[in-house]
This record gives sequence, C-alpha cells and structure tokens, in this order.
Amino acid sequence: MGNNVVADKSFDFAVKIYHLSKGLRDTNKEYDLSRQLLRAGTSIGANVAEGVKGQSKADFISKMAIALKEANETYYWLRLLHRVDLISNSVFESHTSDVNELIGLLTAIGRTAQTRARGNGKG
Repeated sequence: MGNNVVADKSFDFAVKIYHLSKGLRDTNKEYDLSRQLLRAGTSIGANVAEGVKGQSKADFISKMAIALKEANETYYWLRLLHRVDLISNSVFESHTSDVNELIGLLTAIGRTAQTRARGNGKG
C-alpha cells in the first residue's frame, strides 16, 4: 500500500492473525475461536482499505468506525484465547500490542475525520 500507515499496519496484522489462526487450527484443533479471530482480525484491514478508497467522507468515517469495532473484537478474542491457555503470554503480548496500536490509530483517525466532517477543522 505504501504511504498509508494504518493501511500497512492493518494489512501486516491481518497476515499475523492468519498465521496465528492457522496455528490454532493445525496445532490445537481449535476451529471455532480461531475462525472468530481470523474474521475479526482480517476485517480490520479490509475495512481500512475500503475506507481509504471510499466514495465520500461519510463512507470513510463509517469504514474506520467498523475497523475500530473489529479491532476491539479482535482484542476480545485474543484475551479469551490467552485466558483459556490456547496462546502463550508472548504471543498474547505481541498481538495485543499490535491491535492496541491499531485501536489508537483508528480512534485518532475517527476523531479527526468527524471533526473535519462537522467543519471544525481544516481539510
């Protein structure tokens, strides 16, 4: 993607989530939670990509809000997987660090975009 930090980070995170989900299926034979994690974790980047190419400011804001919801859901699934001992402390910390960074970026993007849409900012 190149010069869009949140798009690049969310794509890289989707790849990381894919590998974690695949490992859960292959190693632990855990299909239900791994599917939930995969869906939510890859949806972040998909919504960011759609928002970046959105047709309007409202579409952009909507897609970033959905991406944020998916990031929060991903955090939930990671917590659950950790709590039931399906992922190690190091895997949990690495993935939650990444998703928390995305949550922070998406929160800031959403606030800025909403402010600008209301006409309270430049742009």
